[in-house]
Amino acid sequence: MGKPKFSRKKYETPSHPWQEDRIKEENELIKKYGLKNKREIWKAQTRLKKYRSQARELLAKVETGEAQSKKESNQLLMHLNRINILPLNSTLDDVLALDTESILSRRLQTLTYLKGLASTPTQARQLISHGHISIGEKRVTVPGYIVTKDEESDISYMPDSALNDTMHPARPKSDTFKSIPTKKETVKPAEEKKTEEPTKKEGEQKEEKQTAEKKPEETKQEQPKQEKETPKDENKAEESVKPAEEKKTEEPVKEETKTEEKVEDKKEDGGN
Repeated sequence: MGKPKFSRKKYETPSHPWQEDRIKEENELIKKYGLKNKREIWKAQTRLKKYRSQARELLAKVETGEAQSKKESNQLLMHLNRINILPLNSTLDDVLALDTESILSRRLQTLTYLKGLASTPTQARQLISHGHISIGEKRVTVPGYIVTKDEESDISYMPDSALNDTMHPARPKSDTFKSIPTKKETVKPAEEKKTEEPTKKEGEQKEEKQTAEKKPEETKQEQPKQEKETPKDENKAEESVKPAEEKKTEEPVKEETKTEEKVEDKKEDGGN
């Protein structure tokens, strides 16, 4: 039995203290369920380890056809059904498929939060430890208490608690069912954004292709216009050149006529 002052451990510690993956998982569970420390996770793991080891032993015995093994397996499944971890008509293989969160989800702390009696899991822990939560008519001050299927509907505030007043500031605004956020909920919005970004890029690429297809057509339409305009300019240039040449040809003719008139005048003067 041991000394009452130094009771035995109810949990098993990890085999190695420094394991990166295990430490990350434990930190996520502490944030998700509002746990005080990792000791509460280790307690849930040891409880699950007992269930699974018992299921393995019974699977080996049931094949022999012993009546005692069938009785023990039924007792184990009924116990897990009473805690609302497994449904009815479950098998021993379902016991081996359980994980740590299936045990943590049945704690009084998580169920008070899920029933809407607290706004956060940490507040649920505080209300339980301060004696504001009861199961039926019994006050429960242990946040790690495993709630059975029948007791789940009896979780409420104590009759003498100040939180029964709807206008109390510590009471949540709405007494609705709440769900603990999981990893999937945090990952979904990021995936939606990623899917939206490629669609936008595809739309931009389509617009660029359409503009690129339009540009060659515009250039083709502009080129004939330029070709049509160039002959007009050439005709104008030819017309501007022709008068200049005619002027040059007319000027020497006039000079020749003037010289001939002077020579005739001199001859007439000499004859006189």
